[in-house]
Amino acid sequence: MDRISWHDLPPAARRAVESHTGQVERAETASHGVMSRLACTVHARAGRLFVKGTLLDDPSAWVYRHEAQVTRHAPLAPRVLWEVEAAGWLLVGYEYVDGRHPDLSPGSPDVSSLVRTLAAVSEVPWPEALRKRPLHTRWVEFLPDGVPAGLQGRFLGHTDMSPLNMLVTVDGRLRLLDWALACPAPAWADTAFAVLRLISAGHTPEQAETVARQVPAYRHADPSDVGTFARTVLAAWQSMERADPLPHRAALTAVARVWASHRGPVKA
Repeated sequence: MDRISWHDLPPAARRAVESHTGQVERAETASHGVMSRLACTVHARAGRLFVKGTLLDDPSAWVYRHEAQVTRHAPLAPRVLWEVEAAGWLLVGYEYVDGRHPDLSPGSPDVSSLVRTLAAVSEVPWPEALRKRPLHTRWVEFLPDGVPAGLQGRFLGHTDMSPLNMLVTVDGRLRLLDWALACPAPAWADTAFAVLRLISAGHTPEQAETVARQVPAYRHADPSDVGTFARTVLAAWQSMERADPLPHRAALTAVARVWASHRGPVKA
């Protein structure tokens, strides 16, 4: 997506934001991690905040509204400060989180912070006032016939456990950002997604699952459901890689194959 800077916004859109923030002194465009037409850290009279948005007539505009609504229910997420529509733009202001991306390699203290965050998120039911198809229907073409009940959960699922969507703050808390892909999911789904990121960071599958079992929801999950989940992730990521072979997808698919093979036989 072509990203614009704060100063490329129409003046009326900037004024609408400044009605909430006070005068904006400067703004820094995000270099990665956020697939938004506008994504920037704004330094204003009210302090720092993060602003993202897109054109109102963009087909993806509903995603920004959905993300803001979900974020309001999510633990350890940035606070939603305001939403504005002006000059053809939808803009959302979020709390600025001052932190660094975590180190998820074996022995890193950030792994314990991740476990605490996953445990907190796993306890939150999906806000049923928000309409979104659940994770198992997102993957319906890759699942076996007769989706197991354990994969049909209605808990809050972030579903994108990339370390780029995480920040560790000075107090050691791990905050989760970018809830655009959130949907109803099993309580243990985000922990399962995190297993893949732990393997990618250097854990063996056994080590990654030992970490994951510190989260009660994952520890109590039916092992056959977790195996089905692992094979489904592999099938879905292989399909995405074939359809759009972006540089990072081959590595993710390789990690998914390692985990799925650890859980049982996989198709060649």
